[in-house]
Amino acid sequence: MDAALDVLRMIRFTGGIFLDAEFSAPWCVAAQVMPADCRPLTPVPQGILAYHYVSAGRLLLQVKPGSPVVVPAGHIVLLPRNDPHLLGSELGGRPVSVDHLLQPVIEGGPAHIVYGGGGDTTRLLCGFLYSEMPCHALVGMLPRVMTLDVAEGAAGAWIESSFRFAASSLAAGTVCSPALLARLAEMLFIEAAQRYLACLPPEQRAWVGGLRDPYVSRALTQLHDTPERHWTTQALARHVGLSRSAFAERFTELVGVPPMRYLAQLRMQSAARRLRESLTPLSRIALEAGYDSEAAFSKAFKRTFGMPPAAWRRAQQSLEEYRGTTDEYAP
Repeated sequence: MDAALDVLRMIRFTGGIFLDAEFSAPWCVAAQVMPADCRPLTPVPQGILAYHYVSAGRLLLQVKPGSPVVVPAGHIVLLPRNDPHLLGSELGGRPVSVDHLLQPVIEGGPAHIVYGGGGDTTRLLCGFLYSEMPCHALVGMLPRVMTLDVAEGAAGAWIESSFRFAASSLAAGTVCSPALLARLAEMLFIEAAQRYLACLPPEQRAWVGGLRDPYVSRALTQLHDTPERHWTTQALARHVGLSRSAFAERFTELVGVPPMRYLAQLRMQSAARRLRESLTPLSRIALEAGYDSEAAFSKAFKRTFGMPPAAWRRAQQSLEEYRGTTDEYAP
């Protein structure tokens, strides 16, 4: 995991808090961090990573079509790809857009929201991170939603107290340091990513070492950005500025598999995620994965997962339904 830690530290995120919100049950809102939300704090960034820190109460968060995630007080929830999401005390009703609830901004402070039905209160600090260094390969391997207990870890007590201090300062109308909060959020993202990567089998995290190398890193970014392209080892080598043999040797040494085998694994992982999280037709998923026909895609998928994609999707949906039933009756 040393390589993963080096890469995460090298990325150097910046960002800030743009929203202080107080909700009371029942409530449900639709949210996504937009470039305009970041403009008062920094030039409009690309590749935003969104997060919410729950300072009081609890909430449900859902990136459709996935299952809702419970986020209690003292936890931070991170959305590495800044997917549109729902937040609420319950998610069954019609959500209200966060943009329609924003109150006038106090000079030097974040936007503010007070909204809900008057029941149990939940308070949030909402922020973003971004990096000028390309990190698509890393972010592309992370789950869409990651939660972390801020109090855990060696510096947990200090980080939690700093976030709580920021929340109380904002509630009192005083301005805290955006740079400090961005640094705290960066540390928490690194911690969450480390924990996730540590749980992966070695063959699924071997690619992290490749991000240290500028040539391999550029190749990985291209593969993760456009896996559907008809890539060849020669085309990738030309793109990064190396000979085919030098690039293939370098990539295989650092990532652990040859470039085209890595691409095949990436396509299957991406296709499996689409099958599990959406109702997108198989023909479209096959095209997005870089296959000319649904039959070729199905053959490759069955070779990897042991069953055709349609059967695999049904099995995953059944598993999600079972988990939802057990969660409903959990204490």
